Amino acid sequence: MQSNISTHGMAVAPHHLASQSALAVLREGGSAIEAMVAAAATIAVVYPHMNSIGGDGFWLIVPPEGEPIAIDASGAAGSLATLAAYGDVRQIPHRGPRSALTVAGTVSGWDEALRVSHSLTGKALPLPRLLADAIGYARDGAPVTHSQALATVGKLAELRDVPGFADTYLINGEPPAAGSLFRQPALAATLQQLAEEGLDSFYRGPLAQRLARGMAQFGMPVTQEDLQQHRARHVTPLHLRHSHGDVWNLAPPTQGLVSLAILGITDRLAMAQADDAATIHRIVEATKLAFSLRDSHITDPRHLKTDMQSLLSEAALQGLAEQVNEQQAAPWGAGKGPGDTVWMGVMDSSGLAVSFIQSIYHEFGSGVVLPDTGIVWQNRGASFSLTPSHLLALAPGKQPFHTLNPAAARLNDGRVMVYGSMGGDGQPQTQAAIFTRYVMQGVPLQESISRPRWLLGRTWGQSSDALKLEGRFSAQTLDRLRQLGHEVEQLADFTEAMGHAGAIVRHPAGLFEGAFDPRSNGAAAGF
Repeated sequence: MQSNISTHGMAVAPHHLASQSALAVLREGGSAIEAMVAAAATIAVVYPHMNSIGGDGFWLIVPPEGEPIAIDASGAAGSLATLAAYGDVRQIPHRGPRSALTVAGTVSGWDEALRVSHSLTGKALPLPRLLADAIGYARDGAPVTHSQALATVGKLAELRDVPGFADTYLINGEPPAAGSLFRQPALAATLQQLAEEGLDSFYRGPLAQRLARGMAQFGMPVTQEDLQQHRARHVTPLHLRHSHGDVWNLAPPTQGLVSLAILGITDRLAMAQADDAATIHRIVEATKLAFSLRDSHITDPRHLKTDMQSLLSEAALQGLAEQVNEQQAAPWGAGKGPGDTVWMGVMDSSGLAVSFIQSIYHEFGSGVVLPDTGIVWQNRGASFSLTPSHLLALAPGKQPFHTLNPAAARLNDGRVMVYGSMGGDGQPQTQAAIFTRYVMQGVPLQESISRPRWLLGRTWGQSSDALKLEGRFSAQTLDRLRQLGHEVEQLADFTEAMGHAGAIVRHPAGLFEGAFDPRSNGAAAGF
């Protein structure tokens, strides 16, 4: 399992066409940020069940020198999204207009990231060039992936009657077959409008007016004023000082704290020589402790009662590490559930690196496609609680909890690494698996991603909270985990339930190494 190696730049995405869109921009002298915008636009077209321009995004940008730059491009609950508006229902629905209750922020993140790119490089490729591939794939069609076909069939019963879904994602009333040509003419026109009028038109231009009319028509609790008030925000990333280097991730409302806490806890355990059973047990036990931190603290950053960075102090992490029982699994409750997302990475010849996530939460998000736009809107607001006293209680203008968390590291030996995955509860666990294998255990990069993985809780397509392992683990590993007290459930080989991971490493000599997930339709593309 060899990684891809290149000398000028590298892009990794869970769909090969997005990787190629990024690579083409790099070849034309574009920055890693510009390449990522091109990839983000393309993957919103060719992987529509996993992400959309009607979703949210988070950026972690690592310049060759200096502190990383983080951008929170997630939207808040609409002004009409009040507890009273949901009446006596106990839970926000996961589909339909009432689940589409937050502003879609990812396009604002593209816009802000391009400003960062221009400030770092002093040059800029035209926006129409960056969106050209996406416009072409939407207008002329792209092949339906096996992943999209399965998701459409699997969720058809709950999505068929959601406004706009059938007209957009079904062909003659039926799910499209894998390998068939899938066109999205309305989305092509929307992307063309953004290319001509600028990305800000999504929030404060003619496109925003059209979006608001559709929202009102479908009874969504988001208004034109909500769109106008939205802007992507620069935020301070969370930082972990690991024995192997510096690791960064996103602060609330994301669960980046979880990813860093797992690494901080396991850094205090004997991971370098651990076999599969010991590796999994220690990371799973650290995950339980990190999830407890998440569920106790993470919410809209304006509502935080604890300094998140303090939870990553040496003393705090040592205290958590001492709670890990090497011989017995701790009790486990329930996870936060699934999250359909794309993680992508790009590095360019200057050494600029980008770790990026774009998501609509569940498969096809809310399922609502706004009239004459081709845009499917996210259902991220379904993670709010309708209990007034809850940490995640719904309120207009409040940001919902996000599973999304792109990661990056500068290692002590000079390597720079961006990595991440889709997959709800699985994101921080997959990040821990990749980092532990590659950085701490010396496993080659591609093998670190291709090797069988595990998942505590629920992710894409899963409904139980047991410890799930892919089928390629040995019987001895499964037996040992059961002896340690884990409720083990075995899944198929290379199952999508383990998420779509990826990574890029820039070595001190300047070589780029990229690895993609064989569980996805992705590619690591370099030149």
